[in-house]
Amino acid sequence: MDYKRLLTKVEKTLESIELDGNSGTSGTMVQQIAEIIATNFRDELGISGGRIYEARGDDSFELIGRFGIAREARLGISVPRGYKPIELVLENGIVVMSPDDPGVDPVLEEQLGASRFAAIAAGDEEYIVSFDVADRLGREDILFSLNLIRYVINDRMRAMRYESLIVEAQRIQASILPQRVPVYAGFDIWGKTVPAEIVSGDFYDFIPVNENILGLAIADGSGHGLPAALVVRDIYMGLRMATDRDFKIIRTMQKLNRIIHRSRMTTKFVSLFYGELETGGIFIYTNAGHNAPFLLKGNKIEYLKNGGPVLGPTPDATYTRGFVNLEPGDLMCLYSDGVVEAHDAHDREFGLERLQRVVRNNRERTAQEIGQEVLARVAKWGRAREDDRTVVIVKALANG
Repeated sequence: MDYKRLLTKVEKTLESIELDGNSGTSGTMVQQIAEIIATNFRDELGISGGRIYEARGDDSFELIGRFGIAREARLGISVPRGYKPIELVLENGIVVMSPDDPGVDPVLEEQLGASRFAAIAAGDEEYIVSFDVADRLGREDILFSLNLIRYVINDRMRAMRYESLIVEAQRIQASILPQRVPVYAGFDIWGKTVPAEIVSGDFYDFIPVNENILGLAIADGSGHGLPAALVVRDIYMGLRMATDRDFKIIRTMQKLNRIIHRSRMTTKFVSLFYGELETGGIFIYTNAGHNAPFLLKGNKIEYLKNGGPVLGPTPDATYTRGFVNLEPGDLMCLYSDGVVEAHDAHDREFGLERLQRVVRNNRERTAQEIGQEVLARVAKWGRAREDDRTVVIVKALANG
């Protein structure tokens, strides 16, 4: 048999069929795949049907299903984990045994409807799938068929679990990003994150501290994708807890730094800019290694740099505060490095100067229009899926 050709054929067959990955149990998917293989590749693989066993604690496996043309056997039969064929399949991932081999119980095999114990371990030893194989098959042919099926089932289970993690990460991220822009007297505010992957390592937030103070945050976990997204979730939770307990800005930043430092995630470097905007325009902030937001005051630009190092590497890092006053007509832009470091086809960066020019040229428009224009220009300039991109615009209204 041509292993590569047959594997490709099996994979294409499975891709064309909708598998049930939302049933709440991977056992359903294992049975679906086994059924498809037994139905479509009976002649090529010499497999007509079989049985599926699921682990029950640390001491047994239970017969939970049959597929293909398999002999009737009562579901719910328990097989001890210490049964020799079970031990061998868990140890090696695959096993082929005859009824007269040492350790095989012919009476038990008869109850299970098996004449030869040919089986694979699926998942993280959660399932054992045994097969009824044609008498014409020799041991090498059986091993060939079992290895192919084992690869296909385990590959699909890994993909399903990964997809499940991604869906959960999407759900978490959707719950922590602002659902709407804040209505805050005297200011026009807007923000958006465009992820490079399904989930983002960028994060922004609007936190109502009280009636007269609004917290503004933007963060960027090193890298992107799931690990970075999980770390910025910790930032979200830490900021919310700190503002609920009325922590001062510096204390909040120091506590977050220690949280990220202790994290077991591989992504342990997070830049964070956090500030609190008062209704009168006073803005007190601290910057933990994030791209310095800039404030347009007439034709002048002021950078918001006061703070300290990125969160994570140094547990005892210290931070300082800075403050600015947003007067009517002023505009503040917060952004992540995915905006200014976007590269075009010639490897040129979009750059801070170009970002400032876009913001300045559109400053008479609404905060949303300015932010959308920035993201549109960067998307047109940069390569797709290069990095997460976030922008937050805060305008002090002239009639505020």
